[in-house]
Amino acid sequence: MRGTILIIDDEETLRGALSRILELEGYRVFQAGDAKKGYLHLEQQPDLHLVITDVRLPGENGLQVLGYIKKHYPGCEVIVVTAFGTIQDGVQAMKLGAFDYVTKGDGDDQILVTVERAVEKSRMLRRIHDLEKKLKTRYSFEKILGTSKEIKDSILLAEKVAPTDSTVLLEGETGTGKELFAQSIHNASPRKNKPFIAVNCSAFPKDLLESELFGYKKGAFTGAMSDKKGLFEEAHEGTLFLDEIGEMHYDLQAKLLRVLEDQTFTKIGDTKQLHVNVRILAATNLDLLKEVQQEQFRPDLYYRLSVFKIRLPALRERIEDVEAMARFFLRFYSLKTNKQVTDMDPAFIAQLKRYDWPGNTRELKNIIERTVILADHEILTSDLLPYELFTSSKSATAEDFEGSMEELEKIHIRKILALAKGNKTKAAERLGIGIPTLYRKLKKYGLE
Repeated sequence: MRGTILIIDDEETLRGALSRILELEGYRVFQAGDAKKGYLHLEQQPDLHLVITDVRLPGENGLQVLGYIKKHYPGCEVIVVTAFGTIQDGVQAMKLGAFDYVTKGDGDDQILVTVERAVEKSRMLRRIHDLEKKLKTRYSFEKILGTSKEIKDSILLAEKVAPTDSTVLLEGETGTGKELFAQSIHNASPRKNKPFIAVNCSAFPKDLLESELFGYKKGAFTGAMSDKKGLFEEAHEGTLFLDEIGEMHYDLQAKLLRVLEDQTFTKIGDTKQLHVNVRILAATNLDLLKEVQQEQFRPDLYYRLSVFKIRLPALRERIEDVEAMARFFLRFYSLKTNKQVTDMDPAFIAQLKRYDWPGNTRELKNIIERTVILADHEILTSDLLPYELFTSSKSATAEDFEGSMEELEKIHIRKILALAKGNKTKAAERLGIGIPTLYRKLKKYGLE
């Protein structure tokens, strides 16, 4: 079966004719004469790939149907059809998210092509949704990529502390996966069915962060038109993840310490103390002990937060995990971009392993997304990698290179070009070859 389609049109003859055409093409087709009956079909068939709806319907019109579907069934595409096409209706339909807007009487071939594209887009969106769900919402220790001793040691510590209510401080460079660890700890704890709320302390100025964390009473300040719950209240019986805790203003740290010690706080503009039951997980890319010594972070808060510390290793410290992680991201972005990119060549992998990865896992993920977008073939090659991966890489040696001599020469020329900022004369001088020879090699390796 090529896909499942619902046709909503009050003209039974036209509806039936289109249905037969689509069925002959291998689609499963349902019919409805108005919006109300169409909604019933959607409830019974929530995995519909496409709805084809007339604009003029009894009761709700086709544009209202389009809005309803996009709100409640975002994975379903919609083609709007009308016998009286107007520019205004067409613009409105596209604004509301229609896949296309067509006029009755257009040839069958044109409609079939549009239907095929719409169904394929629906399938792609659902594959992406499933992958994103696995990548972003199904947090567990099994989902943390890597088999190196360094990452396994961190996972083991997290697994041991997860069932407790202990405060955890996650330390590591930017992009090492601190929020993923925090989510995994929460999901392995007795609080897993309660809220997990994350806040980046560096994203707010002091006063705004205080109101976000603790809430405020109506009239506490100009613009406080009603009571506001803070994140501590929202996270009651669950977990509050304080990312970039080292960036929190020094004065606000005292109020946070109070909550950590006795689980009570006072809203801004209020005198009544509130009690909450919240587990705190915190993360930082700073050396908090050094911040304490420089009087940038409260020592009492530091020792209260660091009841249980877990250090997350930088990617350069577990370079043996790079290939497996890259292959995972390759599968994800191949589906997301709807491209048939299935593998990486040896030179590509070797270059990934030589790079220092200052941006860690986040940088690797972004690099793979970029190369998949650029790829014209099924295999990722080293010429797709950005210049910085060559200018910042560790020197290649015969022992760590697994490709051919030509691949090594190609990588070396690309690196020298990057160092010369694209100046071919300077690159030729550094390579010890003439300009004509360099141009021949550039052409040979597709580096022009």
